[in-house]
Amino acid sequence: MKIEFCIPIYNEEKILKNNVIKLLRFFQSQNYNFDWQIILVVNGSSDNSWAICQELKSEYAGLIECRNFPEPGRGQALKKYYLSSQADVLVYMDVDLAVSLNNISDLISPIIAGQADLVIGSRLMPDSKIERSFIRELSSQTYNFLSKVILGHNFSDLQCGFKAVRTEAFKKFADNIKDNKWFFDTELIAYAHHFGYRVKEIPVDWSENRWDQRKSKVNLLRDSLRFLVNLVKLKIRIINTKKV
Repeated sequence: MKIEFCIPIYNEEKILKNNVIKLLRFFQSQNYNFDWQIILVVNGSSDNSWAICQELKSEYAGLIECRNFPEPGRGQALKKYYLSSQADVLVYMDVDLAVSLNNISDLISPIIAGQADLVIGSRLMPDSKIERSFIRELSSQTYNFLSKVILGHNFSDLQCGFKAVRTEAFKKFADNIKDNKWFFDTELIAYAHHFGYRVKEIPVDWSENRWDQRKSKVNLLRDSLRFLVNLVKLKIRIINTKKV
């Protein structure tokens, strides 16, 4: 079995090298019984991120690979890479490593054991541990409430950047995922659930450690309004999508 750990990169030069090496060292310290590789998925970066990724690939040949997609958008970059991948399981994690690395085994174990097709990290389960600002906590809670009302699901956190999916399963419903940016996460979960794939949530230890490094790219008001519109549009699309 091969698992690829994909890291979407958009103008991350300040934290990219140190965090990728930290992740690499963690993997090297584990006694995994599967093959693994870190994939740096650059999307629309205008800083030195791509050059740093190439340096990392050269220095850690075979352990780190990188792909460059000129258009910005985490969703479109991950989807394009996922569709080209030959790995058995695809994981994606945010480069700020906000989720504790100790949660990685919890994320991939259900898929390895054949118990799930998609595993999603949640910052909002009772056993989750979080350190974040009040406004971002309020935003997550509000979005999750609206998504439950509109989409009719029971998941606690759709947007956490910590997910793992069986590649074979993803490729069967990937054409239904249309969003190129942050809403990719919601569509991924919604369509996996719609088509009857096994979706499992796990609690995570999450810390808002990005703030001492660089400003978040999320505009809460703008993104919340866009998410609301997207939720309604997604609901209509799901209603009109036949189960296979």
